[in-house]
Amino acid sequence: MKKVITYGTFDLLHYGHINLLRRAKALGDYLIVAISSDEFNAIKGKKSFFKYEERKAILEAIKYVDEVIPETN
Repeated sequence: MKKVITYGTFDLLHYGHINLLRRAKALGDYLIVAISSDEFNAIKGKKSFFKYEERKAILEAIKYVDEVIPETN
């Protein structure tokens, strides 16, 4: 099994995000998406519209995504 990983904040999901996820999934059998945690965003001086758990739930509902993990550093 070939695993692929991509990373982002994925706040305010849009068509470009879906394209990225579709293309990433096409590269392998299992797609892992790392999303920035709220704490990581704070360190970088960023603020997301949606909290981590909400962004995670949205990504988990997308058919291309097999697993969502936090990016913490």
